[in-house]
Parts: sequence; C-alpha cells; structure tokens
Amino acid sequence: MKLSYLWRGLPGHPIHPPLTDVTIGTYTFATVAGLADVTGITQSAGAYGWWIALIFGLIVTGPTALTGLLDWLSITRGTELWKTATLHLTAMLTATVFFALAAIFGHASYTHGNVSSAAFVLTLIGFGLLTLGGWLGRAIVFVHGMRVLNLRGEPAGRAGSPIPHAEKERAEGG
Repeated sequence: MKLSYLWRGLPGHPIHPPLTDVTIGTYTFATVAGLADVTGITQSAGAYGWWIALIFGLIVTGPTALTGLLDWLSITRGTELWKTATLHLTAMLTATVFFALAAIFGHASYTHGNVSSAAFVLTLIGFGLLTLGGWLGRAIVFVHGMRVLNLRGEPAGRAGSPIPHAEKERAEGG
C-alpha cells in the first residue's frame, strides 16, 4: 500500500469524485430547499433545510477541495488538462464563496424561518457556478481521461476490488 492512497484513493478508485457527489448533492438540496421557501411551498421547513444544508455543504467542501487540490497539483502545468482543471478549481472555489456568503447573510432570516431574497440570489449564483464546475470536472475525466485506467477486459471482481492490483497500478502509471 502506498501512502498516497490515503488522499488520492486506489488506482481506478480516486477519492475526490465520491466526495464531490456528497458536496454537489448537499448544495443542490440547499438550493431546492431555498426555492421551496421563497416560493411559499414550505413555511419555515425550507429555510431550516436550506441553511443546515449550506452549513453541511461548507463542511464537506473541506475534504472535497483538499483531495481535488492534491489531484490538481499532480497535473503538468500548462497542459490542456491543467487548464481545464484550473477552470474547474476556480469555478468550484467561487461557488463555495457564494454559498458561504449566502449562509452568512442569510443567517438572520433563517433564524426567523425564512430565506431572504439576497441570500437566495447568492445561493442561485453559487449553484450556477457549481453546475459549471461540475461540467468542467466531468471534462477532466471523460474528455481528458484523468485517473481513467482503460482496462476494458478487467474481470468484474478485480475491477471493483479494493485491493490495488499490479495491472491497475501500471495502468495509472504508478
């Protein structure tokens, strides 16, 4: 076992993508809960869900961003992959700033069971940037092929195995 597996994940099973699923899902829920509140679908439940989801999203953004940063540092600077990854990183960090601002400026209205218009606009901007960042993140994998092993004939049991087999390490270049 390599020490880098702790923050990078195993060959063919990187850690950053599953963390992004949690983060994106949480911020998506926050946006939907905020929408439910500002449109009157819910009374105060939408506001409470919105703010709690924003706070949880900010917490899980920490490990998500850290693992992404460590992956970004492994990319050769100036390459097309690096350019795409840098745009992804920028979009995601900017989205996080907007979600944090929404949580900060929306806290007073949240305590009264509402989502303020300003906080909801900040949430929507954050969600738009999150969507852009997710689009670019998928380009990193599906266009540039980062961390993709391309072992098409790999038996199913070995493909999903949590053990870092030698062929996976070779395919990843390790």
